[in-house]
Amino acid sequence: MGKQVTEMLKGTLEGIVLAILSGRSAYGYEITAWLREKGFSDIAEGTVYALLIRIEQRGLVDVEKVPSEKGPPRKVYSLNAEGSEYLEEFWRTWSFLTEQLEQLRQGDN
Repeated sequence: MGKQVTEMLKGTLEGIVLAILSGRSAYGYEITAWLREKGFSDIAEGTVYALLIRIEQRGLVDVEKVPSEKGPPRKVYSLNAEGSEYLEEFWRTWSFLTEQLEQLRQGDN
C-alpha cells in the first residue's frame, strides 16, 4: 500500500473493524487475517490489537475469553449495542464525506 492509503486507513480502521464485528464475533488474529485477505496487507497485528484494546475500553465491544488449543485463552470480540450505534454514526459520516469528495471530484465546488 502507498503512504496515502496507509494514512487514510488510520482514520477509518476503527470503523472497518467494527463493521467486521457487526457481522460476526472474532479474535484479533482473525480480524488481521480478514483485513489482509481484503488487500490491507500492510496492517500489523499490533495495530489491530491496540485498536481492539481501545474499543474495548470505550465500551463498544463485549469480550469473551475462549479456550485455545494452542496457548492461553483467546479474547473474542463482539459488537454490542453501544458499538452498533457508533458504527451507524461512522457510516453516516462516511456517506457524508464520500458525497462531498465526489462533488469535489466532479467539479461541483
